[in-house]
Amino acid sequence: MKSGFLFALALGTVGGALFTWIGMPLSWMLGAMTATAFASILNMPVKGSRLARPPMSAVIGTMLGSQFGPHTLDGVVMWWPAIVALACYLLVAAILCNIYLRRTIHLDPPTAFFSAMPGGLIDMVLLGVEKGGDERTIALMHSSRIFLVVLSLPPLMTFITGAEPGARVTEWRPLSDMALMDVVWFLVVLGAGIGLGRLLRLPAPYLIGPMLVSGVLHWSGISGFLVPSTVIAVAQVVLGTTVGCRFAGTSSRRILRILLTSAGSTAIMLSVAVVFAIALQFIVDIPVEGILLAFAPGGLAEMSLVALSLNVEVAFVVVSHISRIGMVILAAGLVSRKGFR
Repeated sequence: MKSGFLFALALGTVGGALFTWIGMPLSWMLGAMTATAFASILNMPVKGSRLARPPMSAVIGTMLGSQFGPHTLDGVVMWWPAIVALACYLLVAAILCNIYLRRTIHLDPPTAFFSAMPGGLIDMVLLGVEKGGDERTIALMHSSRIFLVVLSLPPLMTFITGAEPGARVTEWRPLSDMALMDVVWFLVVLGAGIGLGRLLRLPAPYLIGPMLVSGVLHWSGISGFLVPSTVIAVAQVVLGTTVGCRFAGTSSRRILRILLTSAGSTAIMLSVAVVFAIALQFIVDIPVEGILLAFAPGGLAEMSLVALSLNVEVAFVVVSHISRIGMVILAAGLVSRKGFR
């Protein structure tokens, strides 16, 4: 397992370096994700690691917290129309995807329902298995959705806005810019944030806990540390590698079939998200690309990292995706109680 993950990390690093050399936006994450996904399809000995993702999520949460400030509270008050629209988007997207998976792909009702819900992978798998769904299919569908959303968002944003996302990446911050006390505060935030997240049993505790602690630290002015770009790149590689390795151990034929199936449902979700984003930009003071990132059905950590890396409405994107997770879990639990026909 360890050697398989180390090999996957090596491939992910090479993929990230290649995408960086080409000039791709979000290069380290996309490169790592693409390289390890291809390795999985080719049945190369790559393996994921459950232990690698939590600390990288904590790093991302710490970075996200540094982007929050007094203006965030003002923004939350103004964002309520977007949160209402988000609930409407989730309802429309889930219904359309459920119809597609049941009538076109012919999945059984519980498997189709929990594969169609744009929620967290673990939550949807657990709820789906409890209701008789196919665990492997649900997991692969959500893994494929996250993979395809992260892969397609940069070109989709370019197509809609005409802007090049890669041009918005924040300036490179070397490790030498981080003073000793910055390192101390960074480590304190990681430890305290993880502890807080687990103590309060927050959703995505390794991300939201450090984000809250970091946000308080930066709001109060106690510390204004910024995480070096090298650390951000490492987080991208590890997260990209874990996403790509979710296909490991599955036959190439099944991976390709799931990817094709998921491409249809992902296209439906993104199409609906584009419609809502274009309409909503006239109601809330958020650029269309920020709304699209907030509504895009990717993972919380992945979408937060995209927003952070592209410097696009970070606080709004994070708040929206936390709201999305809560709405989907609540709705999935309520609807599934009535059973499936």
